[in-house]
Amino acid sequence: KQELVASRVNPTRLLVEAINGAGRNQPAVLVNGSAVGFYGCSDDAAFTEESPAGEDFLAGLCEQWEAESRKADAAVRVVNLRTGIVLDKEGGVLGKMLPVFQLFAGGPLGKGKQWVSWIHHADLVGLILHAIENEAVEGPLNGTAPNPCTMDGLCQALSRVLSRPNWMPVPEIALQALLGEGAMLVLEGQKVLPKKAEATGYSFKFTDVEA
Repeated sequence: KQELVASRVNPTRLLVEAINGAGRNQPAVLVNGSAVGFYGCSDDAAFTEESPAGEDFLAGLCEQWEAESRKADAAVRVVNLRTGIVLDKEGGVLGKMLPVFQLFAGGPLGKGKQWVSWIHHADLVGLILHAIENEAVEGPLNGTAPNPCTMDGLCQALSRVLSRPNWMPVPEIALQALLGEGAMLVLEGQKVLPKKAEATGYSFKFTDVEA
């Protein structure tokens, strides 16, 4: 856990120190990483940028990460991009799931009812550019698509698109044995909505998981 915190907080601290010492070359905006884990996990609640932080380890990590970025000089506009699950067929979660479905062995991870607040990689890049170019964007910015889905929904979409069955769920105990505490990232989730992105005029290219 200490290594995970250090890997986020320490680079951000060094970056902010460099920005604050840049003088006339200081950038006008810092778009800093964060994650939807900020909100904790819930099967029922919906979270926007106005929602408070959760109480688990990942929420505390995101709070520390964001707090470090806010030490930038007042003249620097800071945006904390709270990224969801990035979908790209070449890598990440989707890159690992696609081959399994193509081998007719696909199925949901864990109970399947957990929320997956996803975003297409093209929209993540678009949101970063939007945050840089739009001075109205400041503070937390949810990097998620407008229509989150459940793990079951994601797997059903893959099944339809690939014309493959969705029938072999991966039990929680197997994921916990394989991933340890990292299993929480796929076994638990949160429904996160991109209210600020939409309010400041960002137009999503991919709004539904089957797109």
